[in-house]
Order: sequence, then C-alpha cells, then structure tokens
Amino acid sequence: MKLKRTVIKVTVTVICVLLTLIMSGCGKTEAPEPNSAKIPTSSTEAEKKTDTEVTVMGEGNTVFEFAVIDADGTQTDFEIHTDKSTVGDALQELGLIDGDEGQYGLYVKTVNSVTYDYDKDGKYWAFYIDGEYASSGVDTTDIVPGSVYSFKAE
Repeated sequence: MKLKRTVIKVTVTVICVLLTLIMSGCGKTEAPEPNSAKIPTSSTEAEKKTDTEVTVMGEGNTVFEFAVIDADGTQTDFEIHTDKSTVGDALQELGLIDGDEGQYGLYVKTVNSVTYDYDKDGKYWAFYIDGEYASSGVDTTDIVPGSVYSFKAE
C-alpha cells in the first residue's frame, strides 16, 4: 500500500512538472522572423531598394510595421502608431491608402500617393500579411502585434 502511494505521488509530481514546463512556454512570444516582403528575393530587387529609412507616423498605443513595394521594386517602410483596431482604418486615417468601397470592402487603388487601377493600367495593389498574400481585406484585418503588413504593386 505504501509503495502504491509513493508511485502515485511520484507520477503526479512528474505530471505537474511537465505541465508547468509546457504551460510556461505558452505565454512566451518568439521574435517574429523577418518578413519576406522586406527581404529582397534577388540581387536586382536589392539594387532597386534604396530607401532603408523607416518613417514613423501617427499616434497611439498600438504599433505595427507597414511596407510599400512599388512597381519598380522600391520599398518604403513605415512604423505606424494608432489606436484604431484594423489595419485599413489606421492607414486611411494617416492618408497612406485610399480607394473605393465595393461589395467586397475597400478596393485600394492608392498607396503612399501612388495610384494603380487594374481596369485602366493592368496594375493593382496586393495586400500582404507577414509576407503572405492576405486572405482578408485591409479594412477587415485586425491589427496583430508583431505582424508586418504591406502593399505590393502587381
């Protein structure tokens, strides 16, 4: 009987230690990996990127990175400060994006004062989150700390 209690106590202790170790890692956040939208994928793109400065814009408690990649491959980086909850609201408030409201949300035609209209010139602004083509519109995308948002001319 005494051996059975000892085995149960040791088993419970081991389980508690393992759970503690597992749970202590759950609250930690790793530094985000560099965004592929910010890393040139070829030497040609690296040569085209001349602006390495980050422009800080806005006021507020929430901060996120925003990049604009023009048709010629030039990247402009921003650090956005806002109290808005969506990326679209924050960028519109600062005048960084503009477009037309449609049945699917905001159709962004102007980014950082450069306008593309697919119907007129065959180019458009594509919205990316952490280097991946976004599956949501900029106007419905909630700001997630650590994420990098970008528009790329395509």
